[in-house]
Amino acid sequence: MTINIEDLLNSIQESLDRIKYIRAEDIPDIDLYMDQVTTFMETQLRNTTRDPASDKILTKTMINNYTKNDLLPPPFKKKYAKDHVLLLIFIYYYKGILSISDIQELLAPIKDRYFKNGETYDLSRVYEEVFGLEREQRDVLKADVDEKFRIAQNTFEEAPAEDREFLKIFSFICMLSFDVYVKKLLIEKMIDGITDKRGKDTRKKGKMQEEE
Repeated sequence: MTINIEDLLNSIQESLDRIKYIRAEDIPDIDLYMDQVTTFMETQLRNTTRDPASDKILTKTMINNYTKNDLLPPPFKKKYAKDHVLLLIFIYYYKGILSISDIQELLAPIKDRYFKNGETYDLSRVYEEVFGLEREQRDVLKADVDEKFRIAQNTFEEAPAEDREFLKIFSFICMLSFDVYVKKLLIEKMIDGITDKRGKDTRKKGKMQEEE
C-alpha cells in the first residue's frame, strides 16, 4: 500500500475548499417543473459528490418520495417554488447522516412556519442565516481536520514498517469517524427534544380544540 500522506491531506483540504453552498439568490424566483429542479440541483451540487461522474444528486423518484414522506410539500400545478428548492437543499445535506423520520421532525417546524408564508422572515432568510456561516465554519473544519491528521501521524511509531502507513491512515479515519459519531448522537438528542415538544404542543392543541 503506497499513499503519499501529505498529498492525501492536501486533497482533503482542496475538497473542502470546493464545497460551496447555493445562495438563496441563485435559485430562480419563478416556479420550476421537476426536470428543471433536478437539473438545477445537479448543476449546483455536482462537486459535492463522491464520484461526480456517476453519483446522482436528485432524481424524480427521490422528489416524489420526499413528498410522500411529508418532507416536501406537494408542487403547485406540477411546479415547484423557490421554497421547495430550499427544502430540497436541506434534505440533501441531512440525508447522509439522518433517518427520514428525523429529517421529518427537524423540517416540520420550518415548513409550518416559513414555507410560502410571504412574510419578511421567510424561508429564504432562514436558509441564508444558516448557510451564511459556511465560510467561517469551513475554515474551522479545515483546521480541525489538519490537527487530527497531525495527531494520527504520531501514532503507531513502533508498528512494523510495512504496516505503519496504513495504520496511520486507519487512525486518522477512526478519529474523523468518532467525531461524526458524537455529533450525530448530539443531533439525534436535539431532534428527540424537538419531537417531544412538538408532541406536547400537538396534544395541547388537540385538547383546546376539543374544549372549544
